[in-house]
Amino acid sequence: MKKKDDLKLQVSEAILACQDKQAEDLTVLELEKDSGAFTDFFVMCSGANSRQVQAIADAVDERLEALGLRVTHSEGYKQAEWVLLDYVDFVVHIFSEKARQFYDLERLWKSAKRLDPSELLARPKPRRAATTREAAVEIATVIEKAESAPTRKARKKKA
Repeated sequence: MKKKDDLKLQVSEAILACQDKQAEDLTVLELEKDSGAFTDFFVMCSGANSRQVQAIADAVDERLEALGLRVTHSEGYKQAEWVLLDYVDFVVHIFSEKARQFYDLERLWKSAKRLDPSELLARPKPRRAATTREAAVEIATVIEKAESAPTRKARKKKA
């Protein structure tokens, strides 16, 4: 269960990175296990020009690297027509509009389940309530810091 949650978090971070760079036509495909697919998800989007395609790729790479996830294989960055970022459990495809229409991966993988990106966006985990002991330790720490800090009067006298 934990691996699936981690994967959804990683995919949602890739989606957010694409959205941060105003990627167009964002689509997520969940590939079927028995389809011969080599990954679980495709995240696909388009950029209006080669600079935007590269900017989206950079944003995805940076955001996932911050999570400790490194791209295992990438292709197409210099040409910026179709950038592929392979993270093993999911692959991010960033297309120019022309390349996306030409290759039409959605048609090639029509058996895959199409997901709305919002379905995968990470939701904050509910904060668990602190135990009485944890709360007491936290309160004691705050009080201790407050007592050891110099008062305003003491700071004024020093100045």
